[in-house]
Amino acid sequence: MVLKTISLALFVFAIAIILQYSSCHAQNSPQDYVDAHNVARAEMGVGPIVWDENVTAFAQNYVSQRIGDCNLVHSTDRPYGENLAKGSGDFTGRAAVDLWVGEKPFYDYSSNSCVGGECGHYTQVVWRNSVRLGCARAQCNDGWWFISCNYDPPGNYIDQRPY
Repeated sequence: MVLKTISLALFVFAIAIILQYSSCHAQNSPQDYVDAHNVARAEMGVGPIVWDENVTAFAQNYVSQRIGDCNLVHSTDRPYGENLAKGSGDFTGRAAVDLWVGEKPFYDYSSNSCVGGECGHYTQVVWRNSVRLGCARAQCNDGWWFISCNYDPPGNYIDQRPY
C-alpha cells in the first residue's frame, strides 16, 4: 500500500511539472508564432510563412541584447523586417502577434496608408514577399517580456502594398 501511495505521489508530481512547463511555454513555440502569422496572412489571401532557424538566431541575439532595458528600439543594420513588442505578466508570442494584427483596422488598402493609428506591424505580418520567420522572447531584468519577430525578405517598402 505504501508503494502505491508513493507511486501515485510521484505520478501527480510529474504531471504537475509537465503542466507547469506547458503553461510557461504555451503560445511561445515556433509553431505558435507561425500559426498566428498564417491565420492573418490567410485572411488576406497571402501564402504561408515558415519558420527559419537563421532568422530566429538573429532575433534571439537581439532580444538577448535588450534584457537590460527592454526598450522597443529596432536593431541596427538588420537584414530582416522586424516587429517588436513587450509586455508584463504572462506575455506570450501569440499575444505579441495579436497586438500587431490588431492594427489591421488602421490599414487602408486603397490609399496604402495607415489611417487613424499605427499599422506598420500589421503590414509586415501580412507582407506577401516575406516567407521566412524567426521570433524570440526573453524576460528583461525589470520582469517584462521582450519579443522580436524578424521577416525574410523584409517588407514595408514605400509605395508597395503588402498584398
